[in-house]
This record gives sequence, C-alpha cells and structure tokens, in this order.
Amino acid sequence: MAPTDDSPSAERTHETAHGTAHETAYEKAYATAHEEAYIVTGPTSGIGLRAALELARHATVVLVGRDPGKLDGVRETVEARGGTAVTVVCDLAEPASVRAAAARIVELGLPLAGLLNNAGVFPNRAGANSLGWDLAFATNHLGPFALTEALVPHLPDGAHVVFVCSGVEDPERRPAVVAGFRGARYVSAEASARGEWLPGGSKLPGGDAYATSKQCNLATVLAFAREAPRLRFTAVEPGFSPATDLGRDSGIALRALGKYVLSPLAPLVKYWSNPKTAGRVIACVLTDGSVRTGGYYDEKGRPMEGSAQVREPEFQDRVVAETRVFLTTVPA
Repeated sequence: MAPTDDSPSAERTHETAHGTAHETAYEKAYATAHEEAYIVTGPTSGIGLRAALELARHATVVLVGRDPGKLDGVRETVEARGGTAVTVVCDLAEPASVRAAAARIVELGLPLAGLLNNAGVFPNRAGANSLGWDLAFATNHLGPFALTEALVPHLPDGAHVVFVCSGVEDPERRPAVVAGFRGARYVSAEASARGEWLPGGSKLPGGDAYATSKQCNLATVLAFAREAPRLRFTAVEPGFSPATDLGRDSGIALRALGKYVLSPLAPLVKYWSNPKTAGRVIACVLTDGSVRTGGYYDEKGRPMEGSAQVREPEFQDRVVAETRVFLTTVPA
C-alpha cells in the first residue's frame, strides 16, 4: 500500500580544491555504506532536503545538486546525525553535466536501491541553458530524463525511480486552474526546448513551461514503467508547498510569507503540504516495496490520476521517443 499521513515514516569529491577532504568522505561511504543507497536530486532545500534527511536515517544518500557548498552542508548534517552521504555536483539543465554526474554515480559502486528525481525550477522569467534550451524544460524534464536513462542499466532488479510531478499539468484540475494554470501545452520535445507551447495557455510567467515539463515527467514515468518491468517507476504530486525554492525568483516578502506563515498551516489545507510532510511521504513511497510500478500518488500518499492526455499510452510513448531523439542532437 502507498503511505498515508498515518503511515510510519521512513520518520570523488567535487572537482575543486576540496579534493582531499572529500576523498575522506567517499572512503567513509565505501566503508560504512548501508545495505542500500538512494540518489536524491535537488537535496539542498525544501522537499529534496527533507526527503534526503528522511532517507539517510536508514540508507546511504547520494546528494546530487548544483552548489558544492550547499551539498557539503547537507552531507555534514547527515553525518552529524549518524548517517552516510556522498555528494555529486550536477546542473540538470546542462547535458554534459548530467553525463558526468551519471558516470560519477556509477563509479561510486554503491548498492543503489533507488533514484528520486526531485530537482526542479519554476522561473518567473524566460531563461536558457548554455545550449539555448528553455531553462525550466531542460532542468525539469530533459535533465532528469537523461540522468535516469544513464542510470537504468546500473540499477538492480526491483530498484525504484520516483519523479516529483505536479497536478498543474492537468487542465481539469480545479486548484491548478484557480491558481492560473491551463494545463500542459506540449507540442514536441524540440519545440518545448525552444520555449514554444500550444496557444491558449497560462498568463502566469513560466506557467506553461512548468506545467509542460511536469506532464513530460509523468509521461516518462508511465512509459518507463511499461518499458522496464524489472524496475519500478512511480510519480508523486507533493501538493502546493509555499516554502519550497521553486519560487526562488519571488520577492523576499513573498518568500518569507510562504515559509513562516503559510507553510506551517499547509498540511491542514486540501491539496497543500509543506517540505517536511512532503519529504516524508515521498521517502515512504520510494522505500515501500509494495508500491507498484506506474503509480501516481498525491500529497497524502493516495493514488491519483493525471490528465486525460498523459494517461494515453500513445502520448507517453511520443514524449519519450521525441525526448530521446532530441537528446541525441547534443554533442558527446
């Protein structure tokens, strides 16, 4: 069964001048690794941080993120609590960085049990990576997709891959519509990378990019679940969480309101959550051996459905096929 609020909670270092210090950390990981290890992207704040700390209670965590200093801070927190963590620097918006990170994770030789694709952005202005791709689509879909594909051959049978998704991809989901979203606006993987969406979308800055990238995450989960039955692929909608870093471009006052006023109340509001609660639910889903592949769970750990479009196998397969073709255009 998927967890609910009442379920028991699972409650080389960077290529920088820090080399020697981190080698010690990696040697410790090899020597003291738990029987399982989980990879967590975006583990330095919000839901990813909470999920990583929850997982670290009973497993080694591989912390994958952009900022070496912040990664070190989380690693030190895990170690201070008696856990084991290693860090891998990766910018999911950059294909070369993703390839290097995947290779580094494989090189670690840890007993991988799962991958949590948590990292994501919701920029309130258009942005691009070094290849000119839409920043939200590259970070939220293309990067996690490429990382997952690179790691799948190295995951043992039964390993679990969880993508953090969002109900805003569904144009019929009332809370999302009230918030100003109009569902995903997918044209193709190539068009999305150019920042082009179907007309008639959201007036929210970045809304169509975010909703479309999240629909592609869910389509990937559902397609991969059929493609690779030896593994498990599931998705979690963590609920609206006012204290996450998705809105890092927002003003200081708005972020403070979300973190200190709205976040503590969020679990009491339907469709809302906060990083601590969401991190616990996600960690439970990831580590629960009874969770079936192809599932989609809400902020309470209950089964839910995506949009009518994303439930169509033909659409799922198209997203995956177009993403694969598009990623082959990136120079090795």
